[in-house]
Amino acid sequence: MEKHNSIKLLSLSAMFAALIFVVTAYLHIPTTRGYVHIGDGLIFLAASMLPAPYAMGAAAIGAALSDGLSGYMIWVPGTLIIKAATALLFTAKAEKILCTRNFAALVGSLVLCAGGYWFYQAAVVLGGLTKASMIASAADIPANIAQTLCSAAVYLFAAKALDAMGIKKKLGVVSVKA
Repeated sequence: MEKHNSIKLLSLSAMFAALIFVVTAYLHIPTTRGYVHIGDGLIFLAASMLPAPYAMGAAAIGAALSDGLSGYMIWVPGTLIIKAATALLFTAKAEKILCTRNFAALVGSLVLCAGGYWFYQAAVVLGGLTKASMIASAADIPANIAQTLCSAAVYLFAAKALDAMGIKKKLGVVSVKA
């Protein structure tokens, strides 16, 4: 039974990684140093449905593949860390996707995305933590906030619909009742 569950979780993780990649890579708006997308909404869903290691893998792989295959290789290391950490903010242990912790995790993901990419851009993309690089990378904070807010809206809409369908129970991914 355990092997069957592992295969199911790995399959769902691969599906989420693919969806995250497609939505992020093909439904984005380019900016001066990257792009804004709604793929994080799918990261939030994966993290609300899958155990943490699986959700972290799906988030990191899907988002990093999108960066790398869209021509933004410099962002791949930061994306791997930031998106995996984002998945840790959510829980899949609740009976429903949209629970108190996952709703609160949206705020944490906004801070992590905006702050994480600000730091990564200043430290790596712009060559070091100098006053100039920190100021320059701050210019992208509004785009990162907008990205997270749009992704949160996608997540809330999808979570409500999927919860109404009882998707976690149908997929057998509810690990603990809330």
